[in-house]
Amino acid sequence: MTGEADRYEIRLSGAGGQGAMLAGKLLAAAAVYDGKNAVQTQSYGPEARGGKSKTDIVISTGEIDYPKATEVDVLLAMSQASLDEYLPSLREGGILVVDSYLVERVEHEGAIGIPFTMLALEECGRKLFANVVALGAVAELTQVVQWESLRAAVLERVPKGTESINEKALALGRQAAREARNEA
Repeated sequence: MTGEADRYEIRLSGAGGQGAMLAGKLLAAAAVYDGKNAVQTQSYGPEARGGKSKTDIVISTGEIDYPKATEVDVLLAMSQASLDEYLPSLREGGILVVDSYLVERVEHEGAIGIPFTMLALEECGRKLFANVVALGAVAELTQVVQWESLRAAVLERVPKGTESINEKALALGRQAAREARNEA
Protein backbone atom coordinates (compact mmCIF):
# COMPACT_ATOMS: atom_id res chain seq x y z
CA MET A 1 0.00 0.00 0.00
CA THR A 2 1.10 3.50 -0.71
CA GLY A 3 -0.06 6.90 0.37
CA GLU A 4 0.19 9.06 3.46
CA ALA A 5 0.15 7.20 6.77
CA ASP A 6 -0.47 3.91 4.96
CA ARG A 7 -3.86 5.11 3.72
CA TYR A 8 -5.06 3.59 0.45
CA GLU A 9 -8.18 4.97 -1.26
CA ILE A 10 -10.19 3.10 -3.88
CA ARG A 11 -13.27 4.40 -5.71
CA LEU A 12 -15.49 1.92 -7.53
CA SER A 13 -17.97 3.71 -9.78
CA GLY A 14 -20.53 3.00 -12.43
CA ALA A 15 -24.22 3.21 -13.12
CA GLY A 16 -26.72 2.36 -10.40
CA GLY A 17 -27.53 -1.34 -10.56
CA GLN A 18 -24.06 -2.45 -11.71
CA GLY A 19 -23.11 -3.71 -8.25
CA ALA A 20 -20.34 -1.30 -7.28
CA MET A 21 -21.73 -1.09 -3.73
CA LEU A 22 -21.55 -4.85 -3.21
CA ALA A 23 -18.04 -4.93 -4.67
CA GLY A 24 -17.00 -2.17 -2.25
CA LYS A 25 -18.41 -4.06 0.73
CA LEU A 26 -16.57 -7.21 -0.36
CA LEU A 27 -13.28 -5.35 -0.73
CA ALA A 28 -13.65 -3.70 2.69
CA ALA A 29 -14.46 -7.08 4.27
CA ALA A 30 -11.37 -8.62 2.68
CA ALA A 31 -9.22 -5.85 4.15
CA VAL A 32 -10.63 -6.57 7.60
CA TYR A 33 -9.88 -10.29 7.10
CA ASP A 34 -6.30 -9.19 6.40
CA GLY A 35 -6.19 -7.45 9.79
CA LYS A 36 -6.40 -3.95 8.33
CA ASN A 37 -8.85 -1.17 9.06
CA ALA A 38 -11.37 -0.36 6.34
CA VAL A 39 -14.20 2.08 5.84
CA GLN A 40 -16.67 1.91 2.96
CA THR A 41 -18.97 4.80 2.03
CA GLN A 42 -21.33 5.07 -0.91
CA SER A 43 -23.46 7.52 -2.83
CA TYR A 44 -25.94 7.38 -5.67
CA GLY A 45 -27.12 9.94 -8.17
CA PRO A 46 -30.77 11.00 -7.99
CA GLU A 47 -31.77 8.06 -10.20
CA ALA A 48 -31.52 4.73 -8.38
CA ARG A 49 -30.89 2.60 -11.48
CA GLY A 50 -28.84 3.91 -14.35
CA GLY A 51 -27.59 7.09 -12.65
CA LYS A 52 -24.02 7.50 -11.42
CA SER A 53 -23.05 5.67 -8.26
CA LYS A 54 -19.82 5.31 -6.36
CA THR A 55 -18.44 3.58 -3.36
CA ASP A 56 -15.20 4.60 -1.67
CA ILE A 57 -13.09 2.18 0.32
CA VAL A 58 -10.35 3.51 2.56
CA ILE A 59 -7.90 0.86 3.78
CA SER A 60 -5.12 1.35 6.30
CA THR A 61 -3.02 -0.61 8.74
CA GLY A 62 -3.43 2.33 11.12
CA GLU A 63 -6.39 4.35 12.30
CA ILE A 64 -8.64 5.91 9.69
CA ASP A 65 -9.39 9.42 10.90
CA TYR A 66 -11.48 10.50 7.90
CA PRO A 67 -13.81 7.97 6.25
CA LYS A 68 -14.16 9.55 2.82
CA ALA A 69 -11.76 9.40 -0.08
CA THR A 70 -10.09 12.67 -1.01
CA GLU A 71 -7.56 11.70 -3.70
CA VAL A 72 -8.09 8.13 -4.82
CA ASP A 73 -5.22 5.79 -5.51
CA VAL A 74 -7.44 3.63 -7.74
CA LEU A 75 -10.51 4.52 -9.77
CA LEU A 76 -12.68 1.85 -11.36
CA ALA A 77 -15.15 3.27 -13.90
CA MET A 78 -17.84 0.88 -15.12
CA SER A 79 -19.62 3.55 -17.22
CA GLN A 80 -18.70 6.57 -19.31
CA ALA A 81 -20.68 8.92 -17.04
CA SER A 82 -18.85 7.69 -13.94
CA LEU A 83 -15.46 8.08 -15.63
CA ASP A 84 -16.31 11.61 -16.73
CA GLU A 85 -17.53 12.52 -13.22
CA TYR A 86 -14.88 10.89 -11.03
CA LEU A 87 -11.64 11.01 -13.05
CA PRO A 88 -10.64 14.34 -11.42
CA SER A 89 -10.55 12.53 -8.04
CA LEU A 90 -7.72 10.21 -9.19
CA ARG A 91 -4.40 11.25 -7.68
CA GLU A 92 -1.45 11.83 -9.98
CA GLY A 93 0.14 8.46 -10.67
CA GLY A 94 -3.00 6.61 -9.59
CA ILE A 95 -4.43 3.55 -11.32
CA LEU A 96 -7.41 3.98 -13.66
CA VAL A 97 -9.33 0.84 -14.60
CA VAL A 98 -12.28 1.03 -16.99
CA ASP A 99 -14.84 -1.41 -18.37
CA SER A 100 -13.71 -1.21 -22.00
CA TYR A 101 -17.00 -2.79 -23.10
CA LEU A 102 -19.03 0.19 -21.80
CA VAL A 103 -16.54 3.07 -21.65
CA GLU A 104 -15.84 4.38 -25.13
CA ARG A 105 -13.75 7.50 -24.45
CA VAL A 106 -10.78 7.44 -22.12
CA GLU A 107 -8.53 10.47 -22.12
CA HIS A 108 -6.03 9.31 -19.53
CA GLU A 109 -2.61 7.92 -20.31
CA GLY A 110 -1.96 4.52 -18.80
CA ALA A 111 -5.61 3.57 -18.27
CA ILE A 112 -6.23 -0.15 -18.05
CA GLY A 113 -9.21 -1.26 -20.10
CA ILE A 114 -10.79 -4.64 -19.43
CA PRO A 115 -14.20 -5.66 -20.86
CA PHE A 116 -15.75 -6.68 -17.52
CA THR A 117 -19.34 -6.72 -18.73
CA MET A 118 -18.51 -8.74 -21.84
CA LEU A 119 -16.52 -11.25 -19.78
CA ALA A 120 -19.42 -11.61 -17.34
CA LEU A 121 -21.89 -12.17 -20.18
CA GLU A 122 -19.73 -14.61 -22.10
CA GLU A 123 -18.20 -16.58 -19.22
CA CYS A 124 -20.80 -16.32 -16.44
CA GLY A 125 -23.94 -15.99 -18.54
CA ARG A 126 -25.13 -12.68 -17.05
CA LYS A 127 -23.78 -9.16 -16.97
CA LEU A 128 -24.68 -8.82 -13.29
CA PHE A 129 -21.41 -10.60 -12.44
CA ALA A 130 -19.35 -7.80 -14.03
CA ASN A 131 -18.88 -6.19 -10.60
CA VAL A 132 -17.16 -9.29 -9.22
CA VAL A 133 -15.08 -9.68 -12.39
CA ALA A 134 -13.97 -6.05 -11.90
CA LEU A 135 -13.31 -6.66 -8.20
CA GLY A 136 -10.97 -9.53 -9.07
CA ALA A 137 -9.10 -7.30 -11.49
CA VAL A 138 -8.78 -4.40 -9.05
CA ALA A 139 -7.50 -6.74 -6.34
CA GLU A 140 -4.93 -8.24 -8.69
CA LEU A 141 -3.74 -4.87 -9.99
CA THR A 142 -3.41 -3.26 -6.55
CA GLN A 143 -2.51 -6.20 -4.29
CA VAL A 144 -4.23 -4.16 -1.56
CA VAL A 145 -5.77 -7.32 -0.06
CA GLN A 146 -4.66 -10.92 -0.01
CA TRP A 147 -6.38 -13.06 -2.62
CA GLU A 148 -7.61 -15.64 -0.11
CA SER A 149 -9.15 -12.91 2.04
CA LEU A 150 -11.04 -11.55 -0.95
CA ARG A 151 -12.16 -15.01 -1.99
CA ALA A 152 -13.41 -15.72 1.55
CA ALA A 153 -15.28 -12.39 1.68
CA VAL A 154 -16.97 -13.14 -1.64
CA LEU A 155 -17.95 -16.69 -0.69
CA GLU A 156 -19.39 -15.56 2.66
CA ARG A 157 -21.32 -12.53 1.41
CA VAL A 158 -22.80 -13.30 -2.00
CA PRO A 159 -26.34 -14.71 -2.18
CA LYS A 160 -26.54 -18.39 -1.27
CA GLY A 161 -26.40 -20.60 -4.32
CA THR A 162 -24.25 -18.16 -6.33
CA GLU A 163 -20.93 -18.87 -4.62
CA SER A 164 -19.37 -20.92 -7.45
CA ILE A 165 -20.33 -18.51 -10.25
CA ASN A 166 -19.07 -15.55 -8.18
CA GLU A 167 -15.82 -17.39 -7.50
CA LYS A 168 -15.49 -17.96 -11.25
CA ALA A 169 -16.16 -14.25 -11.91
CA LEU A 170 -13.51 -13.25 -9.37
CA ALA A 171 -10.94 -15.54 -11.02
CA LEU A 172 -11.87 -14.17 -14.47
CA GLY A 173 -11.09 -10.66 -13.29
CA ARG A 174 -7.79 -11.74 -11.79
CA GLN A 175 -6.74 -13.42 -15.04
CA ALA A 176 -7.89 -10.47 -17.17
CA ALA A 177 -5.83 -8.10 -15.02
CA ARG A 178 -2.75 -10.27 -15.38
CA GLU A 179 -3.19 -10.30 -19.16
CA ALA A 180 -3.78 -6.51 -19.26
CA ARG A 181 -0.66 -5.90 -17.15
CA ASN A 182 1.42 -8.10 -19.48
CA GLU A 183 0.18 -6.18 -22.53
CA ALA A 184 1.12 -2.79 -21.00
